[in-house]
Amino acid sequence: MRLLVLGGTEFLGRAAVEAALAAGHTVTLANRGLTNPDLFPETERIQVDLIGPLDGLAGRTWDVAIDLDPPRLRRHTLRRADLLADAVGHYVFVSSISVYADFSRPVTEDAPVHEPADPEPEEFSEELYGGLKVGSERVVLHVFGGRSAIVRAGLIVGPHDPTDRFTYWPRRLVEGGDVLAPGDPHAAVQFVDVRDLGAWLVRLGEEGTGGVFDATGPAEPLTLGEALERIRVAVGGDARLVWTDEQCLLDAGVAAWSELPLWAPGAEWAWFLRVDASRALAAGLVFRPLEETARDTLEWSLAAGPQRPTLDREREQEILAAAK
Repeated sequence: MRLLVLGGTEFLGRAAVEAALAAGHTVTLANRGLTNPDLFPETERIQVDLIGPLDGLAGRTWDVAIDLDPPRLRRHTLRRADLLADAVGHYVFVSSISVYADFSRPVTEDAPVHEPADPEPEEFSEELYGGLKVGSERVVLHVFGGRSAIVRAGLIVGPHDPTDRFTYWPRRLVEGGDVLAPGDPHAAVQFVDVRDLGAWLVRLGEEGTGGVFDATGPAEPLTLGEALERIRVAVGGDARLVWTDEQCLLDAGVAAWSELPLWAPGAEWAWFLRVDASRALAAGLVFRPLEETARDTLEWSLAAGPQRPTLDREREQEILAAAK
């Protein structure tokens, strides 16, 4: 299979390319060449800014394109889609579960989504992220129809994650001692290892699978308490989880999700980490053990050095002392 990958080589793109090369596919990378430019020397590279002229992609054909959507604006997606409409057989577009407008009730692929901003902003805006993704999804579906797969990814975790939205936990738990655990241990959590998701993107292309999919895991329901305990055992150490009331954390100004990952309090987020991914599972999405993800993420993280700031240890212990 001849595969075109649109976007970076930092995280999900890196995993998808690794999976494609391992399967023996021929890969062309199309990006600015700024992120990890020395990766994958065996691949063809087309240096192109995906918000600028796309001349480097013209006059070529590929079996499949995986669009990681770096610009995240509808008009840029439309330019890519129009150019590649007759140049690729199947188009895999990476979106996000952030497209959904209401997480206070059960979420499937048919749930209401945000409407795109009108007019579209000149530059990407995080506040408009969900609606912007919806606009790009609609472009892809309009241009490619059944020759496209829209992958609404949940929380993506694993080695090379630039966000620390999961990495915090294996790093913190391996240090041991009293560890602040947020809210209800029975709260649901979901995430997908980047390597599993990357391999599945390639598989969608191989099989020409079309449709809209919520891509998150694991296959069986998982609680926050079970997840943290399994991570603790996997990475070793003598950590003791100290479950702390949500309101206590909110009163202390702890930022849910960003400062304490996997924690999304409030009724408005009740289904944010309980999205129905059965359609993706039926289409072949599979998951490695959580323990493997935790150990591999920790190994990479310790070698990589400091990541994005989350809850620092001094503040954590102050909150624990106040809660007691």
